Amino acid sequence: MARIAGVDLPNKHVNIALTYIYGIGRSAASKICEITKIDPHVLINDLSEDDLSKLRKAIDDNYKTEGRLRSEIGLNIKRLMDIGSYRGLRHRKGLPVRGQRTRTNSRTRKGKKKTVANKKKA
Repeated sequence: MARIAGVDLPNKHVNIALTYIYGIGRSAASKICEITKIDPHVLINDLSEDDLSKLRKAIDDNYKTEGRLRSEIGLNIKRLMDIGSYRGLRHRKGLPVRGQRTRTNSRTRKGKKKTVANKKKA
C-alpha cells in the first residue's frame, strides 16, 4: 500500500485513490495527475517510487491536507463562535449552518426526533 500525506491509499486508479486524502476531491486529483504527468488510470500499486515521490511533492507544495486543513477549519469555526456571528451560533446549537430548511429536514444535524407533548387547556 502506498502512503501519502499520512494516509494508506487503496489499490485503485490514481485519480480515485487520491480522493481518500482529506482535502483532495475528484477535480484536484485530476489536476495533480496532470501536474505530475502520471496516467490517472494506473493502479496505485503499479506506480514506481519515483512516481509516488512526485505525487507527494505535488500534494505538499500545492494543497493543504489532513491535519493542517482540519485544524484550520476548526479554528475558523471557533472564530465564528467567539465573535458571536449567526453562523457561529448555528454551530454552537448544532443546527444547519448554510441556510438549509429545518422544519422538515436536517435530521443529520438535529439528531433523532424528540416528540413534544401538547398541553391542553382546560
